[in-house]
Amino acid sequence: MAFDNTVSIVGNVTRDPVLRFTPSGAPVCTFGVAWNRRYERGGEQVEEVSFFDVTCWRSLAENVAESITKGTRVIVYGRLDQRSWETPDGEKRNKVEIVADEVAPSLRWASAQVNRNEFREGNGTAPRRTAAPGGSPARAAAPSYGDEEPF
Repeated sequence: MAFDNTVSIVGNVTRDPVLRFTPSGAPVCTFGVAWNRRYERGGEQVEEVSFFDVTCWRSLAENVAESITKGTRVIVYGRLDQRSWETPDGEKRNKVEIVADEVAPSLRWASAQVNRNEFREGNGTAPRRTAAPGGSPARAAAPSYGDEEPF
């Protein structure tokens, strides 16, 4: 059986997602998530907070950058990835982050509107939604399926 390195977390976004592009044009988005654990120890309430860095690639990166903001409660599903590097001072560093396969808003205490995007190649070249007057995203016309069911 292959080693399965998957993780799921539910938490609050700690900083607005930052969208960047690699030299080859691939979109990459990073943001942070805090997970609060509350329990009782010796009759007192205890709260521990864990912070996770999350990285998204390609079309997921673009969608997250357009949809998620600091404070949003999200569900993140992905895999753990460890990176190592050396600082300019020669100090060795390690970092464990989540490379996301899926990111979604948590609907436990909120509601969301889902807008289907056109297919993106993952290099940032697909058309984006445009803002309507008033600052909210414009609604695209629903795709026409003729007499066929869309599934």
